[in-house]
Amino acid sequence: MTTWITICDTCKRDGWDTSGAETTDGERLAALIESEPRTGVRTRRVSCLMGCTHGCNVAVQAAGKLCYTLGRFEPDAVSAAAIADYAALHAASDNGQVPFRQWPVGVKGHFVTRHPPLPSEPE
Repeated sequence: MTTWITICDTCKRDGWDTSGAETTDGERLAALIESEPRTGVRTRRVSCLMGCTHGCNVAVQAAGKLCYTLGRFEPDAVSAAAIADYAALHAASDNGQVPFRQWPVGVKGHFVTRHPPLPSEPE
């Protein structure tokens, strides 16, 4: 089953407006995560996850599994690798729950929300 990393490409961290950067922090983080392929993980970009006070934001999601929103990342290679590593652990799990001891250090302290899986539709 595929785990998706949904990346907010419009995130701007505090100070972005005065930084002179030509791309948003979210675009920079998205490009870095996309350059970190992992088995069972795919990426997609969206414009706004509505977590502006927590930028940079990503959601880690898969059908039938717990889903997570993470934020407050620096748009750097260390964060991108930690996010990709966590998503790979999520993909390998049965229900989306990854034991804390297995979390990459780079995602600890970045969890914003957890969402239960959507209920299955009756046939």
